[in-house]
Amino acid sequence: MYLDNKDDSTISRQQEMELNQTPSHETGLSATVASKPGTRSCNELRLLKEYHGMVASLGEPQTLCENRAIGEDDCVALGKDFTQVPVQGRYHFNFSKLFSSRSRNTCFTEKTPLLKVSSEDNGLLCMAIHNPDFTTDDDSWDNSSAEFEQRFQLGSEMTSLSRSASSEKYEILDNLHTKFNLSKMRCCLKFLKVSGLFIFVVVCSVLFGIYPDQGMSWQMLAVSPLESFSMNLTDFHDSALLRLDLGGPFVADVADEQTEEYILVQISQTEDAVSRRRHQQQVVYNWSLPLSSRRNQQIITTRTFQMPNRGTIFINIQAFLQEPGSIPLSVKHQYLHANIEAQVTIASIILVGVYVLIILEIVHRTLAAMLGSLAALAALAAVGERPSMVKVVEWIDYETLALLFGMMVLVAIFSETGFFDYCAVKAYRFSRGKVWAMITLLCLIAAILSAFLDNVTTMLLFTPVTIRLCEVLNLDPRHVLIAEVIFTNIGGAATAVGDPPNVIIVSKQELRKEGLDFAAFTGHMFVGICLVVLVSFPFLRLLYWNKKLYNKEPSEIVELKHEIYVWRLTAQRINPASREETAVKCLLMQKVLTLEMLLRKKLRTFHRQISQEDKNWETNIQELQKKHRITDKILLIKCLTVLGCVILMFFLNSFVPGVYLDLGWIAILGAIWLLVLADIHDFEMILNRVEWATLLFFAALFVLMEALAHLHLIDYIGEQTALLIKVVPEDQRLAVAIILVLWVSALASSVIDNIPFTATMIPVLLNLSKDPDVNLPMKPLIFSLAMGACLGGNGTLIGASANVVCAGIAEQHGYGFSFMEFFRLGFPMMIVSCTIGMCYLLVAHVVVGWNS
Repeated sequence: MYLDNKDDSTISRQQEMELNQTPSHETGLSATVASKPGTRSCNELRLLKEYHGMVASLGEPQTLCENRAIGEDDCVALGKDFTQVPVQGRYHFNFSKLFSSRSRNTCFTEKTPLLKVSSEDNGLLCMAIHNPDFTTDDDSWDNSSAEFEQRFQLGSEMTSLSRSASSEKYEILDNLHTKFNLSKMRCCLKFLKVSGLFIFVVVCSVLFGIYPDQGMSWQMLAVSPLESFSMNLTDFHDSALLRLDLGGPFVADVADEQTEEYILVQISQTEDAVSRRRHQQQVVYNWSLPLSSRRNQQIITTRTFQMPNRGTIFINIQAFLQEPGSIPLSVKHQYLHANIEAQVTIASIILVGVYVLIILEIVHRTLAAMLGSLAALAALAAVGERPSMVKVVEWIDYETLALLFGMMVLVAIFSETGFFDYCAVKAYRFSRGKVWAMITLLCLIAAILSAFLDNVTTMLLFTPVTIRLCEVLNLDPRHVLIAEVIFTNIGGAATAVGDPPNVIIVSKQELRKEGLDFAAFTGHMFVGICLVVLVSFPFLRLLYWNKKLYNKEPSEIVELKHEIYVWRLTAQRINPASREETAVKCLLMQKVLTLEMLLRKKLRTFHRQISQEDKNWETNIQELQKKHRITDKILLIKCLTVLGCVILMFFLNSFVPGVYLDLGWIAILGAIWLLVLADIHDFEMILNRVEWATLLFFAALFVLMEALAHLHLIDYIGEQTALLIKVVPEDQRLAVAIILVLWVSALASSVIDNIPFTATMIPVLLNLSKDPDVNLPMKPLIFSLAMGACLGGNGTLIGASANVVCAGIAEQHGYGFSFMEFFRLGFPMMIVSCTIGMCYLLVAHVVVGWNS
C-alpha cells in the first residue's frame, strides 16, 4: 500500500513544533478514532456529532462543509463509496502525509489526503480519513523511514493525548446528563413542595372559615352562703368536653386550694336515657377557687371537663364566706367536639410538622411558624374553640417584641460609629492572637452579662462584635456565635433576672411566701450554674476538636463573597418603582455579575490553604488598628450614654420596685432618645437593619404556642409528669421527682417555648407539693424546673429567644446557620449541662438535704 503523496518534504520543522505544542484540551476526539478506526461504533460517532452540535449552540464556531454526511471531526476510515472500512494488520505507508499542513477546508475531494490536521476554527485537532488505497511499496517505505523514526514518538503522544481528551469529554457528557436529571428532579420536588403547601394552606383556611366562633356571652351573677346559682345545660349532644370560664375576685395562680373563703363549683351529669340497661351513675366534678381579700379585682380562670355521655349537665356555684355578703361573678361555657387525647394528638402532629419544615429547611423558619400557627388555629376551629382576632392578638407577647425592636434600633445606630470594629481589634489584642483564648473570653463575658441582662439583649450587643472580629481574623463566625449563645443561655440561668423562666418563678406570690425570693433563688442557682460552666468549657473544646474554625479559603476570597452578598442584598431591597430606581438596581446587579466573574477567576487560580494561628499577631494588630478606628466619636458618646441609661434601667427594673417600666418600654424609650440625639434623617436605612423576619417569627411562635396550650398539650405533659412521680416509692420519690422534672423541662423547652411551659408547670408542681399523699418539698421541684427550662433552650435553634435572635442577625450579615448546624453543637451541650445540674440538685437536696 502507499500514500498518495506528491511532495514528502512539504512539512517543515516549524509545523512540527506547532503540532507538538497543541494543548491537550484542543486535541480532537477523532485522533483516537483514527488510531483504531475499527473500534468505534456508529452510535459513538452520532454522540460525538450531537456533542459538537451542542458546543456550536453554546457559541463555539465550527466550519461546516456542504453536503457533508458527518461532522468534520467525526473520523473514520471510509471507502470510495464512503462506507466504513476496517483497518487491520500491518501496512507499510509513508507517515509524512499524516502530518501534512493544516487546511481550513476539510471537505472531502479527490485530492484530499488520507490523514490531515483539521481546521483551527473549532480548536480541535482531528485526523480525517479518506480514500484508503493502501499499497505495499518498498520504495515508499525506504524513502520515508527516516521521517517515520522522527515522528513515531510524536504520533504516540498525540494518540495518548487524544484518548485522554476523549475520556474527559465523555465524562463531561455524563456530568451534563446527570446535572440535567438532577435539575428535572429538583424542579419536580419544588413543584410538589409548592403544591402540597398550597393545598395544606387552602384546607386550613377553609376549616378556619367554615366554623363560627362558638363562644357564649358572659353571664353576670352573684352568689352568697345563703344563695347559690344553678344552671342546666340540655344542648350537650355531640360534644365531648365542656369548657367553663369563671371570672371573679380569685387568688391568682393558685388552684384547687380550699381556704377559709372560696367558691365551690359542682358539675354533675345524669346518665343518658338511652342506656337504661346499665346502672344509674352520676359524675361529679368539684372545682374550688380561693377568694382574694381584694374584692374589686377580676381574675378569669378556665377549666375543661370531660363528659362521658350526652345527658343533661347540672352546674351549681356556691360561696363559702366567713361574713355575710355576696360575691359578684361572671361565667360562660363552651362545648368542644374532641376529647383531650385527640387534641393532644393533633397538637403533637402540628408541632412535629413545624419541626420537620425547619429541620429540613423546606421553607424559612418564619414561614414554618406561620404555617404551624394557621394549622393550630384551624384545629381549634374544628374542635369548637375558634378564637377571635382580638384573642389571637392578645396571645402575642408584645413586651418581647418591643424589647427586640428597641434594641435592634439601638444597635443599628451604634454600628455607624465603628465601635464594633474597635472592640473586635481590642479583643484580638487581648487574646494575643490565640483563637481559643479569645473564644473562651467572649463566651465568659457573654455568660456574665446574661446573668444580669436579658439573654436577647446580650446577643443583640455581642453578635455584631463577634462577626466583625471573625471577619478580621478570617474565622468562620458561625461556630463562634453558636458557642456564645450557648453560654448566654447557661449564664442566664444563674440569677433570677437572667432568663424569662426565672423571672416568672420569682414573680409568683405563692412562691415568695414560701421563701423563694430573689436572693434565695439566685444563691441556690448560682452555685449550680458555676459548676455547669466549669464543665461546659472543656466539653465545648472537645466538640470543636476536629472543627476548622478558620475559613478554608483566603481572606480575600471570603471578603469578596461577602461583598457579593451585600451588593446583591442591596439590589434586592431596591423597589423599582421609578425609572431611576430601576437603573440603579440594574447597575448594582451589573456590579454583582462583575464581582462574580472575578470570584470565579480567583477560585480557579487559588490553591486551598487552611490558615493557622497567627504567629505575627503584633504586626497585624498595628495594621488592624490603623484600618479599624472609631469613625464618629460624637455619635459614639451619644450612643454610649443612651445605652448606659438603658442598661441601668434594666437593672433598676429588676431590683427597685418603684420603677413601673417593663423591659420593652425601656428599650423603646431608649431607641427614641437615640434617634433624637443622633439626628437621624434617613430613617429607612435604620429600619432596613431591623430583623423584621425575626420579629414576625416570634409573633407567629407566640400564637403557635398559645394555640398548642389551648389544645391541652402543655397541660397533658404536666399531668403525666405528676402521675409518674406519684407512682414512685416514697423513699425514692424526691430523687426521681428531681430527675423527671428537670429532664422533662429540658426536653420540652427544646421543642416548645419555655415561657408558657414554665407558667403551666408551676401550678402543677405547687399542687404536687401540697398533696399529702405525695409529701414532696416545693423548692427542689421549682429549682429543677428552672434548671431544665433554662438549660434546655440550648437543645434546638428555636428552644430559646436568644438563639433565634443570633441566627437572624447572622443571616442578615451573610453568615446564617441552619437548624442542624446548631443542633449538632447545642444538643450535646444541653445533655452535658443538664447532667451536671441534675447531679448538683441531687447532692444538694437528696444527700445534703438543702430543702429549707
